[in-house]
Amino acid sequence: MSLRTGYDDDLRLAHVIADQVDSLTMSRFKALDLRVETKPDLTPVSDADRTAEELVRSQLARARPRDAVHGEELPDTGHGPRRWVVDPIDGTKNFVRGVPVWATLIALLDGDQVVVGLVSAPALGRRWWAAQGSGAWTGRSLAAATRIQVSQVDRLEDASFSYSSLTGWEERDRLPHVLDLMRRVWRTRAYGDFWSYVLVAEGAVDVAAEPELSLHDMAALVPIVTEAGGRFTSVRGVPGPFGGSALATNGRLHDDALALLDPLPGVHL
Repeated sequence: MSLRTGYDDDLRLAHVIADQVDSLTMSRFKALDLRVETKPDLTPVSDADRTAEELVRSQLARARPRDAVHGEELPDTGHGPRRWVVDPIDGTKNFVRGVPVWATLIALLDGDQVVVGLVSAPALGRRWWAAQGSGAWTGRSLAAATRIQVSQVDRLEDASFSYSSLTGWEERDRLPHVLDLMRRVWRTRAYGDFWSYVLVAEGAVDVAAEPELSLHDMAALVPIVTEAGGRFTSVRGVPGPFGGSALATNGRLHDDALALLDPLPGVHL
């Protein structure tokens, strides 16, 4: 691929960092001495999560010392309009059980815009990335990349919908809404985590949604979906990764899906 944006160097840096993190996380994947703890929110965290985030932060401190950093495991650092957002291992439950569907997520925000996003899933041998204005891509490296695009499906009745779990929707009193959507679509599968959203960007899935997510879960996914021609909001219509939940579609189906998921008053459909 050829880069043509003002964030070329940042995207290249994200790839370099991801290469180093992939080596670390793969060395701990299925390791017999992997240490797993439970965080206050009752979700698991492994020694690989923390070490991977420390590695990303150390590389950013050297290469982008003026930029702020927000991560899942460690306190925020720095101030200013440019902020890197890191999820060292998205899919930790898969990671600790030996399921290969997990990834490192690296994003760059410039103000309130996510301008770079990279998802690296080394156990799958896959990587996805996008920079503002340069399209969305997949491949093993910048030099070996294929451009990706969302599907052209334009009816929910023909759509494939991916989610993570029904219990999350039930816990937030939104189960009836997602069941309405599930009844309308052609196919449902719980691919979960980052996997649902990169499949939307590739055109293999048409709609993906989760009822509660944090900024670090979503930031890297937003430009990959939107640069592939899709749309990314919260399940109530808040644009980007700032609404506390996620609805990603090929764009053509977004309004119909949003209408079933109970949009906020005043959201344009």
